Amino acid sequence: MTVTVFQKVPRRTRRPRGARRTAVGWLFLAPFTVVFLVYTAVPTVAALGFSLTDLRGADLRHPFAVDFTGLDNYLRLFQDQSFLRDILNTAVFVAVGVPLTMGIGLALALALNSGIRRLRGVFRTVFFAPVVTNVVAVALIWQYAFNAGGTVNKTLGAVGFAGPNWLDDPNLTMPVVILLGVWRNFGIAMVLFLAGLQAIPQNVYEAASLDGADRWRQLRHITLPLLRPTTLMVSVLLTVFYLQVFDEPYLLTNGGPLGSTESVALYTYHQFGAGEFGMSSAASFVTLVLVMLVSAVQFRLLRPRT
Repeated sequence: MTVTVFQKVPRRTRRPRGARRTAVGWLFLAPFTVVFLVYTAVPTVAALGFSLTDLRGADLRHPFAVDFTGLDNYLRLFQDQSFLRDILNTAVFVAVGVPLTMGIGLALALALNSGIRRLRGVFRTVFFAPVVTNVVAVALIWQYAFNAGGTVNKTLGAVGFAGPNWLDDPNLTMPVVILLGVWRNFGIAMVLFLAGLQAIPQNVYEAASLDGADRWRQLRHITLPLLRPTTLMVSVLLTVFYLQVFDEPYLLTNGGPLGSTESVALYTYHQFGAGEFGMSSAASFVTLVLVMLVSAVQFRLLRPRT
């Protein structure tokens, strides 16, 4: 009688293989991790520390000899009338710029999705071109167009109207700066809304048409509700941009005249240029808190309903 003996073969442990996979994963993440730590995490922590000190330009030779002041810089900010004015200016940028940019972007997306049939790709490229256009060159063109003897006033003069001095009037400069911001960003809103519109199933519209719903009812009861996720994303992106708006007021007016177009980001830049590093860092973190609060409100109001 033959007896067959089966030897139990030990299973290979998965730890070495899992460890190798983890090591490979971290190897691929290493470049991003290093860049993130060097250019984002460490500067952010350092700026937070600077905001709690009285660090100034004269202290750069001995940065560790500065005094810890706690929340004194933040208290000084909210006692500074210029900073409070700049918060109001930034709120105007957001309150006017975001709805206007979203409205133009949505209107163009609706037109490209259903109304414009021929040369759709050409129109899409033309409308998106301001997003990738060099902002310095654009600002120079706008300065020429809106100065006292520029193109805008010449056009108004041709039809019998005397054009104002747009960039030197505190009551007129803000609309010009906002208009430049809208012109630069409506292309992003258009592309995102267009992607959201193309993701809506066509059979929903066909069923609504069979039930007698016209274009307006389809827009109100189908398109806009199904676009809520896209609307939320566009709203948050544009709000973050306008809360941190810098290029437009800096290049057009440098915050003038009389600080009428100075944003919080531009205030932060001016404080840094004046050597007030502690105040500049505190202003940047106030901007961060504003972005977080406004974004949280938008997520609360615009989140998709189940």
